[in-house]
Amino acid sequence: MSNTKFTSFKDFYPYYLSEHKSKINKILHGIGTIIGLCFLFYTIYTEQYRLSPLSLLFGYTFAWIGHFIFEKNKPATFKHPIYSFIGDWVMLKDIIIRKIKL
Repeated sequence: MSNTKFTSFKDFYPYYLSEHKSKINKILHGIGTIIGLCFLFYTIYTEQYRLSPLSLLFGYTFAWIGHFIFEKNKPATFKHPIYSFIGDWVMLKDIIIRKIKL
């Protein structure tokens, strides 16, 4: 299914969730997303805008560790970067509101 051409995020999200079954992987995604967001805010607050791309590095480092070590699959980011980025945020929201259980 990873070779599927998704025409909407609504179609992509069930696939995205199927690639995130491990509790540890989901936790690492959440940690990376929150750290990345905090670092982005820091770069804006300190006006060090040139460092803002590092916020993606923080987020993806945690997520990729989750995939390669715990989930044992390839991140959806490689084939679906935009939908995957959105999926990180939607999954975090769904975990926070307890729509998705850890």
